[in-house]
Amino acid sequence: MTNVTIGIDGNEANVEHKVGVSVYTLNLLRYFQSQASKELRFIVYLRNNPLIDLPQTTEFFTYKIVWGPVLWSQLFLPLYLWIYKLTGNTLSVFFSPAHYIPRFCPFKTVVTIHDLSYLYFPDEFLKKDLYQLKNWTEYALNNAIKIIAVSKTTKKDLIHEYTVPDEKISVIYNGYENEPIINHQPQKVIDPYFLFVGTLQPRKNLGTLITAFSLFHKTHPKFKLILAGKKGWLYENIFKQVESVGLKDSVLLPGFVSEKEKDNLYRNATAFILPSLYEGFGIPLLEAMAHGCPVISSFSSSLPEIGGEACLYFDPKNPDDLLEKMVSITTNKDLAKKLVTVGKKRVTAFSWLETGKNTLQILQSVYE
Repeated sequence: MTNVTIGIDGNEANVEHKVGVSVYTLNLLRYFQSQASKELRFIVYLRNNPLIDLPQTTEFFTYKIVWGPVLWSQLFLPLYLWIYKLTGNTLSVFFSPAHYIPRFCPFKTVVTIHDLSYLYFPDEFLKKDLYQLKNWTEYALNNAIKIIAVSKTTKKDLIHEYTVPDEKISVIYNGYENEPIINHQPQKVIDPYFLFVGTLQPRKNLGTLITAFSLFHKTHPKFKLILAGKKGWLYENIFKQVESVGLKDSVLLPGFVSEKEKDNLYRNATAFILPSLYEGFGIPLLEAMAHGCPVISSFSSSLPEIGGEACLYFDPKNPDDLLEKMVSITTNKDLAKKLVTVGKKRVTAFSWLETGKNTLQILQSVYE
């Protein structure tokens, strides 16, 4: 088929500090740019000028800046798309990588849903954000011609919570590529530490982790706990708990860390711990495995699906269970070594190249 043009909402990738959905969108844009040709064109719609790390424009991969201070995907982008159509232009399909499709879009749409955390943990969201997530996501699910879920768990949740037909949803996993750090110099570790990487917010269940670490620290006083990530909704309670258990000097909160800093943290950690109550996918699991870091993970939502046999699992509501796993990983060297070996193999099952290929196939299936 010739003269195919795919529109994409690229705003999630056009942010300085990329995590989660932003990483997903950026990697898809990179793949789409590599596939652009005379027969397959891409227009990426943005609110602001593209940042330097977004894929470069080509003759067949371009950016279009659509101005709009608020309600961008619900008002200003749809208005532009209608004008675009009425002046004789067309899109074969419009792709939204994160929950929201343009309201009253004049073209067929495909949307990716990452998780339904806003339904299960509504208290973690500002009222405005919660309203948008509930209503705009429901609109997308009802009006998109095809839905992509990033895990079987997310697909199951969509069917259960929104009664979306099974055949309308395709599962395409996130990818992972371990980009080597240039001139990497492993840091000398003075104190051993456990590591968490992610946004500091309630559903990450850091309270259970801090409680378990406080128990572990009584018999292992040299150990530190590093909670690396930007401050999220209700992060203050995490800081208060650290103070209340008297571990201000042993629980480190460096905030958002660069890729180079994160690389070193993974390489030198005794173990990476992901205690989340809910994850749509859980990219940090793969990051840790790729860096040869043993993983202790909550046995909840999509995490066993993504981690497979490469993680040591625990009940996310049981600090004693997590404590037991922390002790095991520090005393059983064979166990830690096995987790590293299985983890490195597990990572190879996830590729942004495959994510891109499979996503493009879905988009092609819509307009063919």
